[in-house]
Amino acid sequence: MTSTPKVTEGEAPFSWPAANKPLTTYYKITGDLSTSTRPPLIVLHGGPGISHIYLTPFADLAAAHGIPVILYDQIGNGRSTHLRERAGDGAFWTDALFVAQLDALIAALGVAEYDLAGHSWGGMLAARFAVRRPQGLRRLVIASSPADMHTWVKVQNELLKEMPEDVQESLRKHEAAGTTDTEEYKAAVEKFYARHLCRLNPLPDDVQAVEKVIEDDPTVYLTMFVHPLRWLRRISF
Repeated sequence: MTSTPKVTEGEAPFSWPAANKPLTTYYKITGDLSTSTRPPLIVLHGGPGISHIYLTPFADLAAAHGIPVILYDQIGNGRSTHLRERAGDGAFWTDALFVAQLDALIAALGVAEYDLAGHSWGGMLAARFAVRRPQGLRRLVIASSPADMHTWVKVQNELLKEMPEDVQESLRKHEAAGTTDTEEYKAAVEKFYARHLCRLNPLPDDVQAVEKVIEDDPTVYLTMFVHPLRWLRRISF
């Protein structure tokens, strides 16, 4: 009979001078780092601008294979420190910030060896982290992550052409005007996602929870994804 793994939640301190205030990283560990004979798996969530919630199935690895799993929320997201005052500040929200946060979390948890898995934007971040060849990193798993945003946008635009004309027009109009906070734009995005992101109806609870995370604080999502996407679409249409 499989025993229930230990679950530990906490907050790790993180310092980033440009933030002008103390920051904390929320983490959730399934398994016991102190007793496990296997290095933990650290999982990086997508977005940018969502949280770890939808990646909770990774925690099953602890019970099934004795692999401790570390989930955490990136700065500005979920239960880590939010910085709404930095909305639109592209110079602040950079991959360097999130790489430094991951470094700080690993140090705070005292992890000597580990594997890394990243999904979507998390995979892009994991790649940026791994190219430095950090001490302790053994394996890297990247899932559903683009290697080049221009190619990604080109493909997205091809998928967009499959949508009804009114959906295409709403997305183009609001992205060009910067009015991506309107209900019309949000409705068009939902229709696009219902066809090309997740076709389950109703949406799984974890996916709905992630949507609520963005609604609560879209700072990172808008600054790092939607606003740059407007520019990339203009040169790719």
